[in-house]
Amino acid sequence: MNASLTRILPVIAIGALALAGCSSDTDAPAATGTGTAASGVSLVKDGVLTVCTNPPFAPFEFEEGGAIVGLDMDITGQVAKDLGVTQTVLNVPFEAMESGAALESGQCDVIATGLSITDERKANLEFSAPYFDADLGILVKKDSGITSEADLAGKRIGVQISTDAEVWVTEKELGGVQFQDLGLQVQSLNADQVDAVMNDYAVLGSYVADGYELLAPVPTGATYGLAVKKGNTALLEKVNGTLERIKADGTWAEIYTARIGVAPSED
Repeated sequence: MNASLTRILPVIAIGALALAGCSSDTDAPAATGTGTAASGVSLVKDGVLTVCTNPPFAPFEFEEGGAIVGLDMDITGQVAKDLGVTQTVLNVPFEAMESGAALESGQCDVIATGLSITDERKANLEFSAPYFDADLGILVKKDSGITSEADLAGKRIGVQISTDAEVWVTEKELGGVQFQDLGLQVQSLNADQVDAVMNDYAVLGSYVADGYELLAPVPTGATYGLAVKKGNTALLEKVNGTLERIKADGTWAEIYTARIGVAPSED
């Protein structure tokens, strides 16, 4: 977090933070302390793969019918399937995930939240193989007068704390305004508290139907990965094994097409 950025936490942020304990269970048994999967992998709950995420970040994670669903949950659901366990999904503040605190405290086994793989995060997390290329996008109101990156000078740009967008805005010495999650960013744009919102391109596309404009993507070279606790190589191997399997058997193409709306390009 950069101290030069102005942090805005409107009243609606309180409700978002209160969701931190929200979860989505799939026939999950009660916790019995540190347990194992049938495969012998250690888990924080017996017979359950506990996943930390931070909606709203559609199509990767969002709430639907009282459950947290999305592309990331589809992937971790496949990991749970391969481990022979059920899956529980927890809504956790983003900073607790990217810092590794949620894993170190035993809150969850896996982080799946559209998390970009960076050298800084590698100091706290063990990352899986990359599964998604992530460029940044700029969301504005129609007729805002902002048509490209060059028009952002002197503007208030809503960014999510501890994300690639925040880093990009800081490096460009632009007017970043911090928010806890994507939903608060867009609400602030709608209320004219910011002039533009910057986040990952893939998650901003769904807002075009609501009357916003999405500018051309800002290439970053970033990729998403799932993350586990440092040193948990047994679980990491299982996660990577699942990623390899779903790419090979067509499951990934089905998940990607259903959530993104187009088929994935050939690797």
